[in-house]
Amino acid sequence: MSLLTHPNARELTKSVRATVLVFKDPRSAELLDRIERLAPSEANALIIGETGTGKELVARHIHNLSRRSKGPFVAVNCGAFPESLVESELFGHEKGAFTGATSSKAGWFETASGGTLFLDEIGDLPLNMQVKLLRVLQEREVVRLGSRTPIPIDVRLVAATNVNLADAVVAGHFREDLFYRLHVATIRLPPLRERPGDILPLAEFFLEEHCQRLGYVRAQLSPEAERKLLGHGWQGNIRELENAIHHALLVCRHQVVQPADLHLVEMRGAAGRQDDSGQYSSATRGPADLEAALNELFEQNLPDLYGYIEETLFRAAYRFCHGNQLQTGRLLGISRNIVRARLEKIGELTATVRAS
Repeated sequence: MSLLTHPNARELTKSVRATVLVFKDPRSAELLDRIERLAPSEANALIIGETGTGKELVARHIHNLSRRSKGPFVAVNCGAFPESLVESELFGHEKGAFTGATSSKAGWFETASGGTLFLDEIGDLPLNMQVKLLRVLQEREVVRLGSRTPIPIDVRLVAATNVNLADAVVAGHFREDLFYRLHVATIRLPPLRERPGDILPLAEFFLEEHCQRLGYVRAQLSPEAERKLLGHGWQGNIRELENAIHHALLVCRHQVVQPADLHLVEMRGAAGRQDDSGQYSSATRGPADLEAALNELFEQNLPDLYGYIEETLFRAAYRFCHGNQLQTGRLLGISRNIVRARLEKIGELTATVRAS
């Protein structure tokens, strides 16, 4: 069984990212083989997977297996920057380029020169930044904000996303030319529920890890707890599993984890829930009366019914997420760019900004 761990795992305890990957399940073994075949090349890579599946770990493994392994590995979350700062963060700026720029600063591309730059949540890049990113990938040089002098770079780009970029391209929120530039070497990272052979090895790893950290005698899983772990949907993937094991160790008795100690919560309509036959079903189910509500709307013969439903969905999701565009995108399974464009179109974003 192969194992990948994050070098700073313990500093990421409150993060949603995965800190360890195991490759026990047959699907994982195939994935590892693909990673190791693609890693030595210089091709840009695109890692697709849900939050918490270990995309950064895969990117680090690609870096470590490449000729760039002695160079820097720089991980950047594109969704973490305000839109006004994305350009200076990625490409750098000169002194005086904008208010507050008291000195020149290299961007992340320059910092990663000679190594690998990992851009997580690349679907959240604004369209104008996508144009500039495409040019950097084509020309292999950056121009700092406030400068006209190009700076050569030697960087391999590994990007990651938890949204369907092809759908974003169709919707006009992600550039098609950039999509194909990134799509050279694609790695699809299955969610934990689709590689059940990894669940118990991961659980055992976290048991050992957290017992050592807490100074506890080594605990074990009861057979009932193992069955519960295998039957759970794991909407939060590896991070959810680690949190469940950590919690169980704090409350279990006699160093034996029982099902109730895991404190697992099934999200309504969560992918991967088991049906009556014990098989996983990827279909999501909304409220039982959703179809009835739609039928009532159909009977009203409203003009532009599709637009009305879409607008209502976006308004409700945005308010449910307390005005957080990134969380709204994650809730709906789309990028923040698409969320922002829809909210601007229906006036919700403007209204919220004025209200605040």
